[in-house]
Amino acid sequence: MSTGDQLQIAIRRGSGRVILELEGELDMASSGRLREALDGACLNGSRTVVLDLRGVSFLDSTGLKAIFGVRNAVCAAGAEFAVTPGSAQVRRLLSLTRLDEHLHTIATPDSALA
Repeated sequence: MSTGDQLQIAIRRGSGRVILELEGELDMASSGRLREALDGACLNGSRTVVLDLRGVSFLDSTGLKAIFGVRNAVCAAGAEFAVTPGSAQVRRLLSLTRLDEHLHTIATPDSALA
């Protein structure tokens, strides 16, 4: 599998929200694609950015750093940031590192933010 095949990112818009749907592996080989996708998403007027992790099958420390880089960029742009729960492996890594305590989690990409 080539680097380009490891992570697919779809961008969806609606109701003042940009949703980045990830599918595949978010790791050292693919983490740069996440930032590129955010840059290409053009957040103009978006109040919320949701990172949909439900399709992520593998996440490493570089992927975690990429998620927080996106979070910081979104917050610096004045928008809210949220993630959807990922696979058991993704949730476990976020929990073990206690990074889940710093992420706003919603059930689905279209859920209301509390």
